[in-house]
Amino acid sequence: MLRFLPILLLVPLSVCWAAPVSDQRLQQAVDDPANWLSHGKDYREQRFSPLNQINADNVAALGLGWYVETDDVTGLQATPLVADGVMYVPAAWNVIYAINAATGEVLWKYDPEVPRDRASRFCCGAVSRGVALWEDNVFAATLDGRLLALEVATGKLVWSVQTTPLDQNYSITGAPRVVHGKVIIGNGGSEFGVRGYITAYDAATGEQAWRFYTVPGNPADGFENAQMAMAANTWKGDWWKMGGGGTVWDSMSYDPLLNLLYIGVGNGGPHNQNIRSPGGGDNLFLASIVALNPDTGEYVWHYQQVPGESWDYTASQQMSLMDVEWQGEQRKVIAQASKAGFFYLIDRVTGELLSAEKFVYVTWASHYDMQTGRPVENPGKRYVGEPATVFPTGMGGHNWRSMSYSPVTGLYYIPALDMGAEFIEIKPEDFKLLKRHWNLGYKVEGAAMSEPMQQAMMKTLPQAFLMAWDPVAQREVWRVPHPFAHGGGALATGGNLVFQGRADGQFIGYRADTGESVWAFDGKNGIMAAPISYEVNGEQYIAIAVGRGGGLSQVMGVEYEGVTPRGRFMAFKLGGNVRLPALNRQTFPEPPPRMVVSPEEIEAGRVLFSNFCFRCHGVNAISDGSVPDLRHLTQAWYDNFDKVILAGSMEQAGMPRFDDVLDERSAHALKAYIIERANEDKEERERPGWWQDIVTKAYGYLAVLVRWNMHRE
Repeated sequence: MLRFLPILLLVPLSVCWAAPVSDQRLQQAVDDPANWLSHGKDYREQRFSPLNQINADNVAALGLGWYVETDDVTGLQATPLVADGVMYVPAAWNVIYAINAATGEVLWKYDPEVPRDRASRFCCGAVSRGVALWEDNVFAATLDGRLLALEVATGKLVWSVQTTPLDQNYSITGAPRVVHGKVIIGNGGSEFGVRGYITAYDAATGEQAWRFYTVPGNPADGFENAQMAMAANTWKGDWWKMGGGGTVWDSMSYDPLLNLLYIGVGNGGPHNQNIRSPGGGDNLFLASIVALNPDTGEYVWHYQQVPGESWDYTASQQMSLMDVEWQGEQRKVIAQASKAGFFYLIDRVTGELLSAEKFVYVTWASHYDMQTGRPVENPGKRYVGEPATVFPTGMGGHNWRSMSYSPVTGLYYIPALDMGAEFIEIKPEDFKLLKRHWNLGYKVEGAAMSEPMQQAMMKTLPQAFLMAWDPVAQREVWRVPHPFAHGGGALATGGNLVFQGRADGQFIGYRADTGESVWAFDGKNGIMAAPISYEVNGEQYIAIAVGRGGGLSQVMGVEYEGVTPRGRFMAFKLGGNVRLPALNRQTFPEPPPRMVVSPEEIEAGRVLFSNFCFRCHGVNAISDGSVPDLRHLTQAWYDNFDKVILAGSMEQAGMPRFDDVLDERSAHALKAYIIERANEDKEERERPGWWQDIVTKAYGYLAVLVRWNMHRE
């Protein structure tokens, strides 16, 4: 049986396949406005397009030029690449598309056939954030840890290498980068007990060139280099038995003049330092930016943003390179808006912290000591012994959704999130490292809410917004609030425009200087990804991947009126007049009668759902549509509930089994809770204005995940 073959389609004669993406082309990509050759457009990762054919004065004429539907409803987070009129972009489950960037014709499609039974090992959905180009190949990483090289013209597999051990809970959602003919890729899995590292492979052969571990392993096995021996002195206890975390799951950038590769290192595994490293310590290189030699993988310098991180704060967010005048001196800097809520400027030659200012509401630290470069933590925020309300959560300040920098305005445009939570510790003796399920080291089930509490909660809900930030003055210039608690990545252009999608499907263009909304398009599906801009035959396009699912989108579970469409890639141009198909009104099966159980058993089912189900199926079983909504199951699912939950009868379709953490009694409670939610949903829908009511409740139900601080200290 032949596997992993691309689906070849009729290639129009008008398509001119990309010239090889050489080292020179990548280094000069900043001066190539027509193409988008790397994840952040070029090595600086600024995500700015100088194209200005589409501008603030004529953007009202912008319309849909073409769209391509994918084969899956699972979320799309990818940044497309465009080289010489051809777009390369991954959909859910790492299916790679090559598309005529002017017409939307699919030229080829490649399915790496990621095993669906590994879905429980993915933190945040079956998503991918992008691919890389080098010479005549497209490079893509898969959720099950492979790195693939495909021919750009045919999609034919050139080579494949397994970058992670299959017997451990690693996954890859990030986009590779290519530097000097080496394909560089990290991985994820901190919540599942893994040890972070990043690896470089020869682009021509797939042979491993180097590997750099980000946290130390078992001292009894020896250390890979002097840095790991040094880092081990900052850890306590038997950290290696829990992996330690520190995965390089998203951001990288590269400075060709300095020949330095910058990697963003993630959170600890588990998050709770009191379990991971009892007794404290800085726990290098967690929550750090590390500079490496891209040719050898040798360590050059590091800066740790959050020593001994304990809140899921990562340095994995986009690192944008820029040159600025700082206190009367020209400095080469890294700019980063982090999960921890501070906007950092770091000298990218030396690793010196130049500035760290809050861009969202922050309670874990008051400020940074600029003499030491360390944060000054507020007392009691490490939730040891007593719960602690902390802003922000691990969802933000700023997460993976890309920010953008405009050299025209001198501003960064940040998809920001104001969100806090109550952290409740799990004692070290009560912590269990689960083989197939994540464990953060603190409680997340929260508390049930009364109607008055839900109304009070609306006053302090997580606030999502697009923010314009001056990186030199270190201050906010403008912000645009969003109606839902997350928005997509941003793109700034030379036309004085910023584009961003939202969770409700609106794709919006703003004036870059003022934040005024000047254009909008209903994408009919939630948007998480970042847009790009490119030019074909003298015509400028704005392109975006559309489809909710993964991470906060799944956790939030905000419902929409209409059937969730498949994912789409969409491209806009002036005068475009293509229309999307209309959505059909949802129909729901009749829920079964409520089970005859006690309120205590319903509550037990709710807690189980909050521990094991919410991250895919949504808080209080409100799905975003990218995975089945458990309130709308047919009777056959209830008849076979234990077979699915305990025996894994749907494991090959991506539904994991839970017999390692649940038994028949707990499965019974979980089933009772889901049926209870199905009946509550029906009762809500039968009331007038039920859609608006559901949206309101969806926000309120966030507190089931985390107990919000009613009064911001």
